[in-house]
Amino acid sequence: MNIPNLLTFIRFWLIPLFVYTFFYVPEGNIYAALIFILSGITDILDGYIARHYNQVTKMGTLLDPLADKLMILTVLTSLWIKDLIPFFIIAILMIKEFSMIIGAAILYKKQKIAIPANNYGKTATFFFYIAIIFSIFEWPYSFTLMIIALALAILAFFIYAFEFYKRARRN
Repeated sequence: MNIPNLLTFIRFWLIPLFVYTFFYVPEGNIYAALIFILSGITDILDGYIARHYNQVTKMGTLLDPLADKLMILTVLTSLWIKDLIPFFIIAILMIKEFSMIIGAAILYKKQKIAIPANNYGKTATFFFYIAIIFSIFEWPYSFTLMIIALALAILAFFIYAFEFYKRARRN
């Protein structure tokens, strides 16, 4: 196991830690936000290390976005449970994310191809991180940022689906 993949696994472990902190620790929103930010930092680090030191693996290409998706969906669900965001944001994102996971799994299983995240997806993830931090602290414009992030995620989905179609057809 290389360092980027280890960082990805750390992000998986941060998910239950976020939930526990957010719901059960006094002043948990501060600590939960720090855990969420740490998750984002490890995401940036693992991508940088993997590319810079030529440690990109198929496992990492598949697990890295899964860790991101699970963290974001878990945090959004937690925000919804605390009535800080509406459910439709989670519903749309869940449909999009599960469609992408299923498509990626099919393509990988049949053709051993893993499609990396595109820049639109990375930009959407960045906006989700900002919107989530705003929502955790109930700052102004959190809903607007959330809608922008959702729109970017939908755009990334269509671009990803087109790439999936091209690669599946080519092979």
